[in-house]
Amino acid sequence: MGHGTGDSKFTLSVAGGHLQDVEGRHSEGTPDVPPPPPADVPADGRVVEFTTPRAKLIAEAHGAIHADLQAYPRALAAYEALRGDPEALAHWDMANYVTMRKLGYNDHGRVHSFITGAASMALTELLLEAGVRPDIMESGVGDADDVFLAVILGTMLHDIGNQIHRVGHEAHGVALALPILDRILGPIYPDPFKRTKVRSFILGAINCHDLNPVPLTLEGGITAVADGTDITKGRGRKAFALGSVDIHSISALAVDQVVIERGRDKPVLINVTMNNSGGIFQVEEVLAPKVIRTPMSRYVELRATTRAEGDEQILRRVRLDGDHFVMDLEGGEQVVTPVVDRRGQVAQAVAEVLDAGTRGP
Repeated sequence: MGHGTGDSKFTLSVAGGHLQDVEGRHSEGTPDVPPPPPADVPADGRVVEFTTPRAKLIAEAHGAIHADLQAYPRALAAYEALRGDPEALAHWDMANYVTMRKLGYNDHGRVHSFITGAASMALTELLLEAGVRPDIMESGVGDADDVFLAVILGTMLHDIGNQIHRVGHEAHGVALALPILDRILGPIYPDPFKRTKVRSFILGAINCHDLNPVPLTLEGGITAVADGTDITKGRGRKAFALGSVDIHSISALAVDQVVIERGRDKPVLINVTMNNSGGIFQVEEVLAPKVIRTPMSRYVELRATTRAEGDEQILRRVRLDGDHFVMDLEGGEQVVTPVVDRRGQVAQAVAEVLDAGTRGP
């Protein structure tokens, strides 16, 4: 597994497609601590194996989040309140029922929420380590503790609106999250003025996670990118097994691993490892637009490579350069192609129609 600088913060791994325990960093007192990570996994890195049992996966994601939030008491208190909130638990289960059972999509419930929550913590940590000031800090609303709180709540609640319908699930999620947020944030922020301001960042992250509309804050961008990193074949196999055989589920089976680590030229490097070049569809359709069209674009490097033992090698490596992919072919040639952002195209077309209607003759 290639870790670049060796500063891996979070790894979603399904290497080889076999069942294996989740390995990585654990806080003291964590029950059932698995054996030490293999030599190519940093001791303080977090590795999540997507084909492990559901409960084990959630427990390991919880361990990663809990460890990251030890220095942030408000964020930790909010996270602990959320993960045990009966309303939130029901929302996750019903969102998963609708997306998986009625639409044949992949996981959008508890597993997805905890995994993306852990990824969002890694992204936030890397940005702060690099001296980046998210909007909560830049606006004077709060400090790093408030940033972690807003990001973990926004990320873990981002998909609950799917229980009403996939169409408009972002706005549905905002409405469903309000009572939960008010219940959790009340004891943490006795001052309603600050509480309301912090809450606005959380609601913005939920509303913008799918780029409809695009996020305007860095906190919203973190949630969107964290959501986009959940593209490994562990999620795809569930949809595939339920009978959803399409380019989305098939291409997801081609993604073995996503590593979030410290970047070389930017604060964050996201490395995607594919067992088949078909996985590039997942990178182009799901992850790349969430890097390009959010405030995270300035801070994230994105690279995708195919394993040497994968299919007949045509595409060796892909990296994101602005809004274009630079593809290194096995024969040594290099191809540059724009990222196809279909969501962006639709949004732009709608905006142009609306603008034309307001300008008059």
